[in-house]
Amino acid sequence: MTAELALGLPLLLAVTLGLVWLLVVGAAQVRAVDAAREAARAAARGEPRAAAAAAALRVASTGSQVEVTLSGDDVRVTVVAEVEGPGGLFDFLPPARVEGVAVAAMEAVP
Repeated sequence: MTAELALGLPLLLAVTLGLVWLLVVGAAQVRAVDAAREAARAAARGEPRAAAAAAALRVASTGSQVEVTLSGDDVRVTVVAEVEGPGGLFDFLPPARVEGVAVAAMEAVP
């Protein structure tokens, strides 16, 4: 019984670490999408690009990159971030890249 536990415990720990890392990547993806939506709303209201990008960076993960593009009556915001791997047994994994994109129509100014 002890030998099986000694062999199985590291595997269980590695699987748990991998699942936690997947949760972190999922949370970063949600933050990227939320940040893109926030910036698209701000730009659609007529705020400057820098203000819209700043709004996205307040919501996004640390180290994210924001691109705000105006095209006709639409504004498109892309937020990209990288999530470092968990290390240890998973040190061979490259960073996960997450991306959030939002498009909004420019609001009419009265």
